[in-house]
Amino acid sequence: MTQNATPLMLGEALQSAALVCVVTHGRGQSPEMMAEHIVDRLNAKGVAFVLPRAELGSWYDARAIDPLSDKTREQLAKSLEQLKHAATMARAGVPVVMVGFSQGACLTLEYAFRFGPWRGAMLSLTGCRVGVPADERSNHQLAGLPVYLSCGDKDPWIPLPAFASAALDLGSAQARLRTDVFPGRAHEVSDTEIAVLQSALNQLVSGQEVHW
Repeated sequence: MTQNATPLMLGEALQSAALVCVVTHGRGQSPEMMAEHIVDRLNAKGVAFVLPRAELGSWYDARAIDPLSDKTREQLAKSLEQLKHAATMARAGVPVVMVGFSQGACLTLEYAFRFGPWRGAMLSLTGCRVGVPADERSNHQLAGLPVYLSCGDKDPWIPLPAFASAALDLGSAQARLRTDVFPGRAHEVSDTEIAVLQSALNQLVSGQEVHW
């Protein structure tokens, strides 16, 4: 990992954290933006936050809804390894919550289908699968992994059909799924989504399983 890709670390120290939360930014964004728009809105005692950084400001060049090219597959593989590194910074046995917004939400979904399930949860805030249904994509069974999938009904980056297709894939993979569609919501993280994340963190820190 290059110096430019060093993740931003916030909250509890990794060696003492009861939970690790990996928060992945969108295209043209940064870990610092995710700190402002997500982490700073949480009350998260005992949680270590790892915020990965895309070297050039995006995790892959294509739109999520474009068919997968060789270049996109290469970029995805590199970015997913970066997320895997962030997730494995947790001590053995500590739950991990994977959170992504926009392009980061799409990347987080692909992480689940490639490396899941794990102890913890996943929240894809305004996300869909990368590629199209005709593409060959990873589809690990998720065996009850708690997954929250959200989107706006007129989001400029994530069309509702792509969102719905991701929900179908998650259901087929046996994720424990909650979905929310927000009418008229801007391309942002809403108070409702923050509340869902806060509840998941609270449950895991107290030793419970996540129930949406």
